[in-house]
Amino acid sequence: MRVLMNIPRVGYRAFSTTTRQLKNKVPQHQKLFQEDNGLPIHIKGGTTDVLLYRLTMSMTLAGTGYSLYWLLFASMPKNKKV
Repeated sequence: MRVLMNIPRVGYRAFSTTTRQLKNKVPQHQKLFQEDNGLPIHIKGGTTDVLLYRLTMSMTLAGTGYSLYWLLFASMPKNKKV
């Protein structure tokens, strides 16, 4: 029961502003994304962004193909056995 009583205190400490201060990284990211290096904006973040982009495009193409397959399958007439 004592553990359950401490849960709100632990949750409060996790989100307290006095426990740790985070560094503002926005200016660094603004510099990175605004520089003119010839890359599209969706891959300027590095390897992670490229992998996420390719994964998203692969899933989109696979989903589109799967949807078209089932539309074609649903549009075909059923064979009636006589």
